[in-house]
Amino acid sequence: MALIQEIDYGTPASKAEKRVTLTIDGQKVSVPEGTSIMRAAMELNNEIPKLCATDSVEAYGSCRLCLVEIEGRNGTPASCTTPVADGIVVKTQTPRLKQLRKGVMELYISDHPLDCLTCSANGDCELQDMAGVVGLREVRYGYEGDNHIVSKKDESNPYFTYDPAKCIVCSRCVRACEEVQGTFALTISGRGFESRVSPGMDEPFLTSECVSCGACVQACPTATLMEKSVTEIGTPEHSVVTTCAYCGVGCTFKAEMRGDELVRMVPWKDGKANHGHSCVKGRFAYGYATHKERILKPMIRSNISDPWREVSWEEAIEYSASEMKRIQAKYGRSSIGGITSSRCTNEETYLVQKLVRAGFGTNNVDTCARVCHSPTGYGLKTAFGTSAGTQDFDSVEQSDVILVIGCNPTDGHPVFGSRMKKRLRQGAKLIVIDPRRIDLVKSPHIRADYHLPLKPGTNVAMVTALAHVIVTEGLIDEKFVQEQGDLETFYAWAEFVAQDRNSPEATELVTGVPANLVRDAARLYATGGNAAIYYGLGVTEHSQGSTTVLGIANLAMATGNIGREGVGVNPLRGQNNVQGSCDMGSFPHEFPGYRHVSDDATREMFEQLWGVPLDSEPGLRIPNMLDAAMDGTFKGLYVQGEDIAQSDPDAKHVIGGLKAMECVIVQDLFLNETANYAHVFLPGCSFLEKDGTFTNAERRIQLVRKVMAPKNGYADWEVTLLLAKAMGYEMTYEHPSQIMDEIAGSTPSFAGVSFDRLAELGSIQWPCNEKAPEGTPTMHIGGFVRGKGNFVITEYVGTDEKVGPRFPLLLTTGRILSQYNVGAQTRRTENSRWHEEDRLEIHPVDAEDRGVREGDWVTLRSRAGETSLRALITDRVAPGVVYTTFHHPTTQANVITTDFSDWATNCPEYKVTAVQVAPSNGPSAWQQEYEEHSQLSRRITAQAAE
Repeated sequence: MALIQEIDYGTPASKAEKRVTLTIDGQKVSVPEGTSIMRAAMELNNEIPKLCATDSVEAYGSCRLCLVEIEGRNGTPASCTTPVADGIVVKTQTPRLKQLRKGVMELYISDHPLDCLTCSANGDCELQDMAGVVGLREVRYGYEGDNHIVSKKDESNPYFTYDPAKCIVCSRCVRACEEVQGTFALTISGRGFESRVSPGMDEPFLTSECVSCGACVQACPTATLMEKSVTEIGTPEHSVVTTCAYCGVGCTFKAEMRGDELVRMVPWKDGKANHGHSCVKGRFAYGYATHKERILKPMIRSNISDPWREVSWEEAIEYSASEMKRIQAKYGRSSIGGITSSRCTNEETYLVQKLVRAGFGTNNVDTCARVCHSPTGYGLKTAFGTSAGTQDFDSVEQSDVILVIGCNPTDGHPVFGSRMKKRLRQGAKLIVIDPRRIDLVKSPHIRADYHLPLKPGTNVAMVTALAHVIVTEGLIDEKFVQEQGDLETFYAWAEFVAQDRNSPEATELVTGVPANLVRDAARLYATGGNAAIYYGLGVTEHSQGSTTVLGIANLAMATGNIGREGVGVNPLRGQNNVQGSCDMGSFPHEFPGYRHVSDDATREMFEQLWGVPLDSEPGLRIPNMLDAAMDGTFKGLYVQGEDIAQSDPDAKHVIGGLKAMECVIVQDLFLNETANYAHVFLPGCSFLEKDGTFTNAERRIQLVRKVMAPKNGYADWEVTLLLAKAMGYEMTYEHPSQIMDEIAGSTPSFAGVSFDRLAELGSIQWPCNEKAPEGTPTMHIGGFVRGKGNFVITEYVGTDEKVGPRFPLLLTTGRILSQYNVGAQTRRTENSRWHEEDRLEIHPVDAEDRGVREGDWVTLRSRAGETSLRALITDRVAPGVVYTTFHHPTTQANVITTDFSDWATNCPEYKVTAVQVAPSNGPSAWQQEYEEHSQLSRRITAQAAE
């Protein structure tokens, strides 16, 4: 294998439809109008020398290397900033141009350190390459330039260094930070020979506004900005294209390797979800895969108070199967179940639910997707007929109005957040509905037109108030509704939302948002052109999560904002394969493809395919499993890649249920919090060690390619096969591609999907079938999957979680850019430099009332329990609202959250918890007790440790 080389065309592609023909060095070429001469030349494989130009940013024209001559025109224009014109004749290599380019390169080299042999960019340096291209053999000005050489190297960032001595002031990093990332953290400071790149006001990179996305590092043509891993390991010698295993954006990367050691992750320009961009997690936070705390050998123990004992794979699998069979013999077939993972591949998830249904003989299978986005599945299927978002990410480029509700894209989905910010800088309007003042409300060159800071738990009232304005002010798209809506349900819905009790004036008492803001925002959404809605867990993780999703769908249908680019209903999925885990049948009531287990035809098809009879009754969801465990009827659980002890609500109840079980099997990379209560630990493997597919938030199925052998000996899908065989239900596959073939053969929306087809096309968005052989970027064009769009009445029902004298504040939770979900991966990387602990955001007024100062320990108490953490005083939250992240297990955030959940799907109500905050002396008694058990639980016998 060799390094995969990408073509840099120098400038971005033009999207014009009209084509222009010109002649370059005697060859004719036809390109879209607006294309630069530089890019047109590259279409002919004629690479014009360049340093400041790259196709990820707009042309700048500062380096003066890419000069060309055009017949009939004076001078030597820069080819990167000069657009093509019909019939022009261009020359890229003449004696005059050669002389000019050599002169330019002499100036660069005269002021550049000539330590090429020991430089980390040796062999991968564009300055070095261009010196060779222009034939530079001597420098008349000498090599004594000391402008930058005395500047101190900045090594503060844990992932890359900044060496101003090697900066050629091409501004590529500055432009990448502005145009691609949208952070505007870099600038050029000084003038003349004193010019250099500067993060902020000459701050260190670590403490500046830089978000470590890596765009500047990737854009740098020299070793000015360089990954520390390249310096330490050496230049990579081969690469494999794969898919990131963090959030639901699904970025494509080149994993660049030296032997079996990963040197760096480089975002792939042809990645359909990220187009060559990345965030700090996907770009740099891969070190967890080789972290010293990773468990590589199977372990078992009889009691959760015992130390772990390392065993062979054979013993671990046999013990697991014998225990599960023993439990079923004693307590009945339904006494065991399994949990799939949204971090694992489609193929692995499919196998786990197949094992539970066909091997265990029960539908007791659930997934972490239910505790985040199950209301999306229910709501969108009810309204549109499919349980997924309607658009691809590229669609945002056609949006005129963007409504963001209950999500924080710049932190939770940063690569897409950058795309959104770029569109906003181009003039799109923005409405933000969120209790917090997230970065999108106001950040460099971005300001929301309307921020509606509603009280947590009042989403339904807010969405219905927006609908009230649209209906009563005649802003309905009547043509769309008449042609594509179910008129009976529409008229009933319109009559409901038009009631005075649903007006912005009436709901202001509930939401806390001034009526005039709601009215103006509704008018903008309905009349501003292409309007798109993006939402996240701040919508779904409520007792009325499904109702809010239905209300969002109603808004989109009523205004005709569905079925074309730039519009739609777009859930931003939290984990890399949340969409896929739902697609694969991870819910207890649904087979793959969202088909109910009671449907005779579907069940009979799977019975023939899998060779066993299947249960027609839905199984237990995770909370039901835990309840049954406490009741003594559920005793065995197989958990692959999920940490319910940290991620699920009402942690004490979760832990109580786990303690009541007789055999808990955890398959993961690390001894996570759930493993503290497990009897068997089966080591898992990282995304770098497996083949398969992930499905991102835009329904995009992408290949995950193995870049190194599994360090534990088996890929996760192989471990499931071993367990199934030991249980007496053998599944035979030699490669994950065969599992996908089975999925495609049994699931209509995946009918045209195969590994070969994915390799050919790069990715496929389901549904993929005979009607859409290359997939479906935009859903519901000209009509809905279910036929007519279904409008559903969205009655606001206040949550049972009420504030009062004992608990006067509302707690809501979320994520931060540098950490991911429960932190099992990111906490084991240098990302913790930016977020060492979870903190409680509290408004200055609430803090003063309680005598709380910045950094003080505070007790956070709810009806469910209490914990302690440090305070962060900020006006990003409103008075009466507090906020925290949940990335560190020591925080024990889910000891506070209650067992209230969505009425339709049991999705927990993480986002609304009544709490009280008071000064504290440190961690709570529960935290101390929990930590003591965690330390005991992670003991491994001395013999095994040796």
